[in-house]
Amino acid sequence: MNKGQQGGDEFQVAPSAAKVRVFLVDDHPVVRQGIAMLIDQEIDMCVCGEADNADDALAMINQLKPDLAIVDLSLKDSSGLELIRDLQIRDPRVVVLVLSMHDEAFYAERVMRAGARGYMTKDEGTEKVIEGIRLLLDGQVYVSDRVAAKMIGKLIGGRASNWTKVGCLTERELEVFELIGSGLGTREIAGKLHVSVKTIESHREHIKEKLGLATATELLKNAVQWMQFERKC
Repeated sequence: MNKGQQGGDEFQVAPSAAKVRVFLVDDHPVVRQGIAMLIDQEIDMCVCGEADNADDALAMINQLKPDLAIVDLSLKDSSGLELIRDLQIRDPRVVVLVLSMHDEAFYAERVMRAGARGYMTKDEGTEKVIEGIRLLLDGQVYVSDRVAAKMIGKLIGGRASNWTKVGCLTERELEVFELIGSGLGTREIAGKLHVSVKTIESHREHIKEKLGLATATELLKNAVQWMQFERKC
């Protein structure tokens, strides 16, 4: 057992195996480096691995068995939201904290439904990351102050953002909506999602109904605007 001295009192140094193991998933190396430095300063935490895409993250998490994963929503050639869903199926033991620049008013609720236990934006203070990790590991849920305020405002009937209606779409409808906004036609979307053209046409009609759109032109215009909005986040 490793031991040390501090002020004349003997204390035991916890072995590294006893530390909380955190895995980082972000497609920006500088962001991963900054978070890793922050976490490694904590005496009871360590970063056990990193990845910039969902496939590598799943493989490494399966191998390294972290206690918690910090996940961005925009990853290299993949989706953080899909990664969260896959983790819930493959290893629900891993606690997920989302750290992203995406619109928290829209995505916080969505990632929670996917299985994440916390959501914070990258412009939150760095000390909030450690606070969020500790709350999640204590069995609690973490959202930023702004997310909490907007959720409460939504519950009491406050005015929501311009894109609140998009939050009413199902996961598949949102996927179709974003593919429309990316310039894909109905047949291309059907091929990409491995479903029939008729199924995509049905999704398009449901999306128009939920968003209050009358024509295919309005649907395309709104989908393109949504994708432009997302790229700014």
